[in-house]
Amino acid sequence: MVDNVGAGASSDDGGVKLEQDRLLPIANVGRIMKQILPPNAKISKEAKETMQECASEFISFVTGEASEKCRKERRKTVNGDDVCWAMGALGFDDYAGPLRRYLQRYREIEGDRANQEKPANTNNTSIADQEKEAPPSSSSSYRNNQGIRM
Repeated sequence: MVDNVGAGASSDDGGVKLEQDRLLPIANVGRIMKQILPPNAKISKEAKETMQECASEFISFVTGEASEKCRKERRKTVNGDDVCWAMGALGFDDYAGPLRRYLQRYREIEGDRANQEKPANTNNTSIADQEKEAPPSSSSSYRNNQGIRM
């Protein structure tokens, strides 16, 4: 564990964050830990802090690997597939498979949710017919008609 909890770096260091900004919130860590324990079990502050450090370091480790992959591919956004790839690349194959399945299911649910939120086309006019009838407009309207999210 770190002895200087809450201590920050000097302002000219720039790259080092405050300890509290680098770690997951301890209340969230404690809540997750309690979910697996019997209702009457207690968790010491030291145990929560140790788990907080470990979980935060693990997330940084995997995210760093995923970020490096994106940098090499000249992409700026790390996505779920990159995180799954990093898990496998770092030897966490036992977790990468279930995480891929979770991500796939999440995307299916989000796709279903997005489809439910779309307004129904009540006048039986196809999108192609609507585009023929509508005057040309900005590219954002085109993207919206094509279902492209920006």
